[in-house]
Amino acid sequence: MTETIIVPCAHCATLNRIPSAKRYGQPQCGSCKQAVFTQQPFTLDAATFKRQSKGDVPLLVDVWANWCGPCRQFAPTFSQAAEQLSGQCRFAKLDSEAYPALSGELGIRSIPSLLLFRNGQEIARQSGALPLMQLLSWLKQHGVHN
Repeated sequence: MTETIIVPCAHCATLNRIPSAKRYGQPQCGSCKQAVFTQQPFTLDAATFKRQSKGDVPLLVDVWANWCGPCRQFAPTFSQAAEQLSGQCRFAKLDSEAYPALSGELGIRSIPSLLLFRNGQEIARQSGALPLMQLLSWLKQHGVHN
């Protein structure tokens, strides 16, 4: 029997069952037909957050705001990590200004904040921006391998 993983589509949030062996081959969503994994961070909103946090592939959320200098400086690093770990971790951005209720629900006290989810549960949290190597190391400590 082939092992499968459950992965929400980065575009439409539909849960997809994907053979584990095909996770690195750009599998397409059964609903919207776009690539399930993206090599760049996708945008989260209040409507898609719960669905996107589910699944077997970890989701790293960067909670940020446009007025935040460290958030803007961290954005290229976050994008580089998304490119390097495509298929191993999914990367999303949550604008704390656009979704203050969700940010409050998540207990965000400072930005940028990184929240790592697996199977709908928060498994790690980091406040502040990290250099790329430190970010990759932090993810590896929490079960994301590169």
